[in-house]
Amino acid sequence: MTEVNAPVTMSDVARVAGVSTATVSRVVNGHYGVSANTVAHVRSTIEQLGYESSLVATSLRRSRTNVLGLVTHSFQSYTAEVLKGAMKALSRSGFDLIVYANSDLYGSYSEGWERRHLTRLSGTLTDGCIVVTPWGEVQSRTPVVAIDPARDTTSPSVMADNLAGATTAVEHLLALGHRRIGFIAGRSSLEAAWSREEGYRAALTAAGIPVDPTLIGRGDFNPESAVPLARALLQQAEPPTAIFAASDGMALKALEVARELGVSVPADLSVVGFDNIPESASTAPGLTTVDQSMYQLGYEAARMLKSLVTGEWEGPHRIVLPTSLVVRSSTAPPKSTLA
Repeated sequence: MTEVNAPVTMSDVARVAGVSTATVSRVVNGHYGVSANTVAHVRSTIEQLGYESSLVATSLRRSRTNVLGLVTHSFQSYTAEVLKGAMKALSRSGFDLIVYANSDLYGSYSEGWERRHLTRLSGTLTDGCIVVTPWGEVQSRTPVVAIDPARDTTSPSVMADNLAGATTAVEHLLALGHRRIGFIAGRSSLEAAWSREEGYRAALTAAGIPVDPTLIGRGDFNPESAVPLARALLQQAEPPTAIFAASDGMALKALEVARELGVSVPADLSVVGFDNIPESASTAPGLTTVDQSMYQLGYEAARMLKSLVTGEWEGPHRIVLPTSLVVRSSTAPPKSTLA
């Protein structure tokens, strides 16, 4: 039978360190009245024994848990990069970070998921939360920062310059000579999806090319949603010579569909994504994409949230980060321009 060790208590720390429980309490809670040498000795003992104070008890004592949450519908490459940035921003800040996500990796999006998650976390467990791609306006008893917020939101938020990024992506395809360019859109309730479609439309219009509604497929950022859409585009009587997908996940699925249909990339079809997730560089061919610095999105969101919790935030409540085009081997001039 496996022996389960009892949790280390504050009294255990005091006994091993040779000090009073009150002294340990002052060190744990950052109170004054303890010499630097004693603080160092007690902290060393805490690390040695593996003592962890109760989040609930700590929150009751100082009205804060010093824990922030990151709430996401599903845990994908995009979210992983955001998480790395958030963790870096909180490094040595005195704040910890917990992640709350659905267990279904690619589950269908359902309205209200973020409210349910925030209800579980806000107040007792966390001082505030980062919400990744919420369905709508997010409200909570504690501060919330949205990454890629819903359209027309007034909540504090961090996002990329999606309009400029999408415009640049389509301009790249136009410069290569493509004129029949398909688009796989994201979830329309998100400002990012709306702005990326606006960029697609604006670039075509500026080039004097009418927007063809038969070349636009309505996805939801779930990679699997792109499969039937890409297949429908490529099986048209006059298929597009290029596809711009509103996320790398959907673009990678478009590459898979092209392979299944015997469509060569980039000889017969150019594909561009949006995000620059790690998989976009490792796929074959490498995916041309828009880098929206997901790491920086997480970093700025965590920095803003921490300062909102402590009352120190003095910046704007909306941060827009620049984007850049990363050209790889999934794009090339169409055959018609090479003849």
